[in-house]
Amino acid sequence: MNETSTALRAAAERLAAAAPGTAGAAAEALIALAVADPDLRQPAADAICDWLRAPAEPDGGTPGERGAVLALLADRLRPGAAAAWDGIGLDLSGATLTDADFGGCRLDGAGFADTRFHGMTVFAGATFEDHTEFQRAVFYGDALFAGVRFAGDAEFGMTRFRGRAEFTGAVFGGLAWFGRGTDTWWEDDEAWDTVEEIDPAPWDEPNEDDPEWPVAVLIEDYQSWEEGGDGARFGADASFVDARFEGPAWFYNARFGAAAAFTGARFTDRVHLDQSAVDLTGAHWAGGTDAGESQWPLGWTVRPAGAEGGDLVPDASVAPYARQLADPDPTVRSAGLQILAQLGDDRPDLRQRVVATLCAFLRVPVPFDLRAPERTADQAGWLRPRQEAQQLLASRLRPGPGQWKDVDLWLCGATLVDLDLRDCEAGYADFTGAQFHGTTRFDGSRFERAEFTLGGRSGWATFHGDVVFGGEPPEDVVFHGAVA
Repeated sequence: MNETSTALRAAAERLAAAAPGTAGAAAEALIALAVADPDLRQPAADAICDWLRAPAEPDGGTPGERGAVLALLADRLRPGAAAAWDGIGLDLSGATLTDADFGGCRLDGAGFADTRFHGMTVFAGATFEDHTEFQRAVFYGDALFAGVRFAGDAEFGMTRFRGRAEFTGAVFGGLAWFGRGTDTWWEDDEAWDTVEEIDPAPWDEPNEDDPEWPVAVLIEDYQSWEEGGDGARFGADASFVDARFEGPAWFYNARFGAAAAFTGARFTDRVHLDQSAVDLTGAHWAGGTDAGESQWPLGWTVRPAGAEGGDLVPDASVAPYARQLADPDPTVRSAGLQILAQLGDDRPDLRQRVVATLCAFLRVPVPFDLRAPERTADQAGWLRPRQEAQQLLASRLRPGPGQWKDVDLWLCGATLVDLDLRDCEAGYADFTGAQFHGTTRFDGSRFERAEFTLGGRSGWATFHGDVVFGGEPPEDVVFHGAVA
């Protein structure tokens, strides 16, 4: 070991053992060594990341001190800064960061899996030259990714955005993964030996109860892109305005709790973006089909039609449905449900798409506590269209005149209130991670296959009231009421 590497190791040890109030000076000394010797820059960055990932002791410094150390590192990663560092990767997986500012930084790759971002988080204008991981991360405040460039794959599976998510003008050079699950491993992957070490933030979203749900590790040998787990969860407005997706744009099972603007976005490869809240005004698809067929929200279509792609425009073939489920007014949403019901009645070819749209509508997060003893008039009005959507599904799934046969239900992660599926028939029914509130009825229902968990106690469904199955209840789910 040469003299400079010995000095770096000693400086890293001083940072690791720094008393409260002294970590900034220890980090500055470490950075000074790396400024003088470029070969020490990645090890210095690793040492700072190790310190930031370590749980803070009760007397182990303040968030302000940790933020100051992070800022020292981020300042080195901005092109144009004096003695800027290039080709640096960061692993801050599982760290707790407050008001993190990586704006304008250039990184090789980065790991932010399970990271807790408090306050406002800034990645605006940053560049990631390699694979970047944000799976299971939680952004408690606004997350600003405007103008960010991901040269490699960007994984946001199961990421939770509790504040505004701003991806305006972002460029995704590889796979943009906001879809189901978080990690996919082969059956013989050594990572299975460390799965118990994953430390997701508690799944304490309103009306949802499953601490294992954020892990959702899937087996690559058996899972397709569409199977298993919830996607990214957007609690407030999300903007992908003018974003460029040069690889697949995967939002399967993503959940948008407010407006989702994709206006002016450019898509090059396969897309799965079928949530009813999405606005695609001025968006364009280049026609990439190598990875499979793209899925768009009901009410939008590509013109000119065909494999060569085209602009995303309102779909006149499903009029008078004109994306009413995306409207903030509950009365407009109720009117849209009736239009959808009539479309499905009149056009059997549309029934599965109508059902998928209703399921996506029921997967929108409920922003207030359903277990509160009373609800306000506004809350009751907000819930009314959801209960109408449930009743619409049930009435069309029961045998008799007007039955919609052989449709699948995609209610993974849905929030369902007083769901009554008595005597209903359907194909595959996905209730993994679903939350059932009030009284739930399944007696007499018949599904070709129904799932309530991802396997064992991962992604379990929870019943927060009484439930009637009329037979054997599913295993590995949670009941908080009577079961019959």
